[in-house]
Amino acid sequence: MKDYIVRATAGNTQIRAFAAVTTNLVEEARVHHQTSPVATAALGRLLTGGVMMGSMMKNDTDMLTIQIKCSGDIEGLTVTADSQGNVKGYVFNPDVMLPPKNGKLDVGGALGQGVMTIIKDMGLKEPYSGQTILQTGEIAEDLTYYFATSEQVPSSVGLGVLMNGDNTVRVAGGFIVQVMPFIEDEVLNKLEENIKKIRSVTAMLDDGHTPEQMLEQVLEGLDLEITDTMPTQFYCNCSKKRIEKAIISIGKKEIQEMIDEGKEIEVKCHFCNTAYHYSVDELKELLKKSR
Repeated sequence: MKDYIVRATAGNTQIRAFAAVTTNLVEEARVHHQTSPVATAALGRLLTGGVMMGSMMKNDTDMLTIQIKCSGDIEGLTVTADSQGNVKGYVFNPDVMLPPKNGKLDVGGALGQGVMTIIKDMGLKEPYSGQTILQTGEIAEDLTYYFATSEQVPSSVGLGVLMNGDNTVRVAGGFIVQVMPFIEDEVLNKLEENIKKIRSVTAMLDDGHTPEQMLEQVLEGLDLEITDTMPTQFYCNCSKKRIEKAIISIGKKEIQEMIDEGKEIEVKCHFCNTAYHYSVDELKELLKKSR
């Protein structure tokens, strides 16, 4: 199944919903960063949540960043998404290993206590920024809490990553369901009832459910209406040119020190782990461009 996001409404526009399958993009992130199973699960959940939140934004240039800083062995995660289904991200410690908890990867244990910051850059003078304390470290509950406290939008977030025995990604995906301020009690009660009885995201995806079918279960009996679908992918816009700008920005003194060492340097992109190499001659060219 190709990765894609579904956007929908239900209950006569009293509910808006998003669902995604992200198996390929989470596997691509795993390959780029060589993450351990628990780090793959944590990053995969945050990439999935981030890309659905990115799809909520209106303009082509809008950007969403989710940063988690935490006390657990994973140390932190960063994910960036745009409004067109592109997402990238990394974990601070990709090698984190923990024993399973209740037969599942212990994402909450890997994160421990911490803070989640969500930054939305919508082309205004100042980007919007909201910050909440991690509730469980399991990410779905933390995003649910963020929506309720920072955006005052009651939501239900489900995220899941299931691994194969060889530590590749078997399935990944999730949903976000949000209720409007004018929701009627009857509709809300039905939604809450549905959410209590649905199976986990990974169980649904592993059974071959599409994002549409996931939403059919979450919003059963609530007149689900799919408004559109969009492809989603792990995409990093780094390039040798962009990295050059970053090197130039560190200043003449630092570049000269690199040249004096007389060795080729390697610069890695945080988001996709791609390595860029610069010879001493290339560094001399960059020195001329720096201030």
